[in-house]
Amino acid sequence: MTEDRAYYRLCSSCKRELIFGGRYYSCSVSTCNRAKDPLTFCSLPCFEAHVPVIRHREAWAEEQKAPSREQWQAAEREREADERPAPAAPRPERRIIGQEPPRPAGPVELSDQGLPRDILIVVSKLKAYVKARSGMNTSDGAMDVLSDIVREIADRAIQKAAADGRKTIMDRDF
Repeated sequence: MTEDRAYYRLCSSCKRELIFGGRYYSCSVSTCNRAKDPLTFCSLPCFEAHVPVIRHREAWAEEQKAPSREQWQAAEREREADERPAPAAPRPERRIIGQEPPRPAGPVELSDQGLPRDILIVVSKLKAYVKARSGMNTSDGAMDVLSDIVREIADRAIQKAAADGRKTIMDRDF
């Protein structure tokens, strides 16, 4: 459900609240008007402050009227409903008449020759996760071990995809 708040949006410059049904300004440049997070301004000076920062060649403020609280809540409910993933429909099997279905291939021969031994883990993301989850720190030595575990899991997924006759690893292979 949508949150119950007393304002429509915040000014992108000064962070003042833009009230429901009130006047605000938006930038005429399309990249400033992204669907998820458009830039909104409470006054012309706030709009003018963003122009040199973003380096617009030519831009102007467009006066807008904020929706009422009820209109905003209805639009938020509709947006949330649209963002829910639809259940996946089973895909029909496609076959070309006269062609035999692919036979499962044998195991793929995996070679370690010339294989890079890079870290496969985004270190900063993992450390942030562990810190947020438990308050603990993470040693850099853990990244090599985790990368080896990821390699083993990826190798098993490669073999499973090959056994299914595919050359693409999919989520179901893990």
